[in-house]
Amino acid sequence: MSSDQDHLRETDTEKRFEFKKEENSAFEAEKGLTEETIRVISEDKDEPQWMLDRRLRALEQFQEMPMPDDWPGAPDLSEVDVDEIVPYIRPDIETRGGAENWEDLPDEIQDTFDKLGIPEAEKNALSGVGAQYESEIVYQNMQERWEEKGVIFCDMDKAVQEHEEIVKEYFMTKAVPPSDNKFAALHGAIWSGGSFVYVPEDTNVDMPVQAYFRMNSDGMGQFEHTLIVAEENSEVHYIEGCSAPKYSAFNLHSGGVEVFVKENAHVQYSTVQNWSKNTYNLNTKRAIAEKDATMEWVSGSMGSKATMLYPSTILKGPGATDNHITIAMAGEGQNIDTGAKVYHNAPDTKSTIESKSITKDGGRTNYRGLVHMADGAENSSTSVECDALMFDNESTSDTMPYMEIQENKVDVAHEATVGKIGDEDVFYLESRGLDDDDAKQMIVAGFIEPLTEELPIEYAVEMNRLIELEMEGSLG
Repeated sequence: MSSDQDHLRETDTEKRFEFKKEENSAFEAEKGLTEETIRVISEDKDEPQWMLDRRLRALEQFQEMPMPDDWPGAPDLSEVDVDEIVPYIRPDIETRGGAENWEDLPDEIQDTFDKLGIPEAEKNALSGVGAQYESEIVYQNMQERWEEKGVIFCDMDKAVQEHEEIVKEYFMTKAVPPSDNKFAALHGAIWSGGSFVYVPEDTNVDMPVQAYFRMNSDGMGQFEHTLIVAEENSEVHYIEGCSAPKYSAFNLHSGGVEVFVKENAHVQYSTVQNWSKNTYNLNTKRAIAEKDATMEWVSGSMGSKATMLYPSTILKGPGATDNHITIAMAGEGQNIDTGAKVYHNAPDTKSTIESKSITKDGGRTNYRGLVHMADGAENSSTSVECDALMFDNESTSDTMPYMEIQENKVDVAHEATVGKIGDEDVFYLESRGLDDDDAKQMIVAGFIEPLTEELPIEYAVEMNRLIELEMEGSLG
């Protein structure tokens, strides 16, 4: 193992994620969501009129749509009051759109991302990295060799200004329209920051690009937007990291992700989220995969008070493939509601969904999924596997699959297992020299291996450390 990986293993993960800096912003919007607030934010960003128009239309839809509080077993969202959220905080940095050198950032922002390990990850494992602090990207860099091939990796605000035609075509028009759900509409009205990735035809970006989103202030909302366009025969792996320290007031994260995977292209979207237990994590993520394209979602979610996260893919071309791997962990007072949606809208399409959940101390996890086989999607197949691991009798885990089958010539399979850590498994490992806690942690590590083996080593190590941190004090 390299010295860098040794260092990562020795890092105090709790200190890395729980620290908090004093607020130091250049601009902060008033609480709440009004037309005036949206106009002020759009003016502060110097946006074109068409983007302001889209924001205002999304605001109208948000105001008209009900909260998604009538779903069976859905998390309680009664505490989510948008009027108590600060929707936009611009950090106090000189360079709008992000500095290209860490040294150009204020000391407190440098220190934040140093502790999170972002510079080290960029140096060792990434093609490019973006770092968002509060509502805007503060650092953005891409290796020159990829820029020379026409790969674009920049923040969304810059993309609106410099790649306007592409953004105007794809931004919340085809994959995630504001009408999709109330929080998609909220996102469309108040979005800020995020990543824009464009990969030209026949280009394989063989090292991941990463964006890291950090909330630092009490009572704020973070609404970053990620737009990825992978042209024909291209390939890219995008990794998203998210975290927030502990707060006294609730915070809201409502991101939006749109991925367009053109013919014979391959996109992997990986996310490791470690929000504070006062954060509501409510996202809308969707990909559209064309002929013979492959879309992969790899998601790990923990820490938040409530999460509703269901990445979805529309398989619109023959031979398109979609794979989902999800892990969720919930402890005391947490309700993590995750799953996947796949729409088979063409023949010979294929999807797999693998969901892993861990609950302890009375926490609750739920798999909520949808597989739609459209009329004409003949010779398509799907396999759904949901596994739950519980530490105690107070914790709960549910599986709510929903299948819409409109075509006879398809193959559909679903499997679900729920169980507690077995005494015989623990006893076996103890007989090999492990103590009780280490034995249970090893069992959990094996349980989540399908996710961690899909991540680069630095992120797999971090995922295991986060799981260990969540388990501390709950074993025995």
